Amino acid sequence: MAAPSNDPQKAELPDPQEVAKTYAEVARRASHLISDHVQRQLKKGVSAPADELGIAQAFMDMMAKLLSNPYKLAQAQMNLVWDYFSLWQHSMMRFAGLNAAPVAAPEKSDKRFKDEEWEQHFLFDFIKQSYLIAARHIHDTVSCVDGLDDQTQKKVNFYTRQYIDALSPSNFAMTNPEVFRETVKSHGQNLLKGLNNLLRDVEDGGGNLRVKMTDTTAFELGKNVATTPGKVVFQTEMMQLLQYTPSTDKVLKKPLLIVPPWINKFYILDLREKNSYIKWAVDQGHTVFVISWVNPDERLAEKSFDAYVQEGVVAALEAIEKQTGEKEVNAAGYCLGGTLLATTLAYLAGKRQKRIASATFFTTMTDFTDPGELGVFIDEGQVTSLEKKMFERGYLEGSEMAGTFNMLRANDLIWSFVVNNYLMGKDPFPFDLLYWNSDSTRMPATMHSFYLRRMYMENRLIEPGGIEIDGVPIDLSKIKVPCYFISTIEDHIAPWKSTYMGARRFGGPVRFVLGGSGHIAGIVNPPAANKYGYWINPAAKLAETADAWFEGTQQHPGSWWTDWQAWVTSHDGEQVEARDPAKGKIKPIEDAPGSFVKIRVDAKAAA
Repeated sequence: MAAPSNDPQKAELPDPQEVAKTYAEVARRASHLISDHVQRQLKKGVSAPADELGIAQAFMDMMAKLLSNPYKLAQAQMNLVWDYFSLWQHSMMRFAGLNAAPVAAPEKSDKRFKDEEWEQHFLFDFIKQSYLIAARHIHDTVSCVDGLDDQTQKKVNFYTRQYIDALSPSNFAMTNPEVFRETVKSHGQNLLKGLNNLLRDVEDGGGNLRVKMTDTTAFELGKNVATTPGKVVFQTEMMQLLQYTPSTDKVLKKPLLIVPPWINKFYILDLREKNSYIKWAVDQGHTVFVISWVNPDERLAEKSFDAYVQEGVVAALEAIEKQTGEKEVNAAGYCLGGTLLATTLAYLAGKRQKRIASATFFTTMTDFTDPGELGVFIDEGQVTSLEKKMFERGYLEGSEMAGTFNMLRANDLIWSFVVNNYLMGKDPFPFDLLYWNSDSTRMPATMHSFYLRRMYMENRLIEPGGIEIDGVPIDLSKIKVPCYFISTIEDHIAPWKSTYMGARRFGGPVRFVLGGSGHIAGIVNPPAANKYGYWINPAAKLAETADAWFEGTQQHPGSWWTDWQAWVTSHDGEQVEARDPAKGKIKPIEDAPGSFVKIRVDAKAAA
């Protein structure tokens, strides 16, 4: 066989036998998948289409309101026509070799149009601008319809954005210059490989498409992620408690308990040594304990929010006291783990028990007045439908919740992988953060129903006595211990202004810090990276509003981690001899990261 030419015009054609073999394999797998899907549907029976999310009703309401104002609609159409006329002028000038200012341009952060051909080639430039013009006018027309209630308007805005993102020319082979070049260069082999990737993802998803974000075979817990040494020293049905091996001769007398969200696995705080918050805290002299939540199945369907408090956090506190002799700890909770920590603090305050000396909250909401875009998914109709599914299975499947979060950043977390995997025909790049993101966890039906209704929908956590844990009324204002809130300015899951509202509900001294970046990157931000920075208002008391607080802030460079370390040690810097978990009062069960965290959801089995 002749060596392949470097000239793409003279590139060697693919072997016809290999092409035929590829087509045959694709056909075989596709036929198998279609047959399986048909059989599953026949077993389920044919049912009428359901609008469980209320999308159709929301858009029907929007259209009714929109059509009731024909003048405004006509004005919007005229504006669209005028912009397209300007675009034609611009394109003709470009075609003639003249420079012209663009009619529409993407945001600098928009990675979809980073290829230089989007700007340099007049045809792709025309396609790009045509899309951006249409997208802007569609969004502007439906985003402020007179007479539409807030929840319906938010739903229309969100799903309109999903529609606009899906129709981006970057998502189609013939209108994406990078894909077009690769298709010509490889004689379409990228599309064949992409179809194979698509079929693989459908097969791996048990008949449902689960877009692969990273090479999951490249990672192994305890080997190249979650590698900080330690021991599992205690466990219940709900969790394992990890204690990490000290790296200093002396440690702070008060241990540090980290409460991660039950919706994700704890090792987001221990991905790699250089960005591990857990490893860094150990190196600062903390005796670090971390809760590793169970990945529940139908056997734990009846576990309530009370169980996460009592068999989770409170049980961990008792085990830490037995292991170290310390009745009080410093505690930190991440996202929903912070909501759980706040509930536990109020529960302990109601019982007049001081087990936590200081509390830190990473991107934590306790006031759900404005839950941000996640509120689109939470109303009576959607929660009722979700409850029906959960109580049939006994749990909420983790992939369903992961899909919801991915939709909040669809271009980055869905469509970029569609282009890479299915159009470019490439395998996803090994990335530890995305490996963690795809390692979804289930949620017990009873607990998750309580959380959605009592906290998200009814916002009862901010009402004194609005909820009870084991008969104890929960009142956040009874929390008198020093609290540290760290939120992030670009957070799309726990908006910082909402977390600020919750911080003002506490009864003790609160230090509120606003970090740069988003929900993950802004928290997992080691000092060595020297990125993002953070804002602090030096006033002793929190301002009435988040905006008023921000007006009085000072920005500091680097990571908030160092500010937190100074804060927590300022309350109690007493030190003792280092505590080795292998030589503690409790016999270790196994090495960190433990067995609970290694339980992955089998998509095929779940389907």
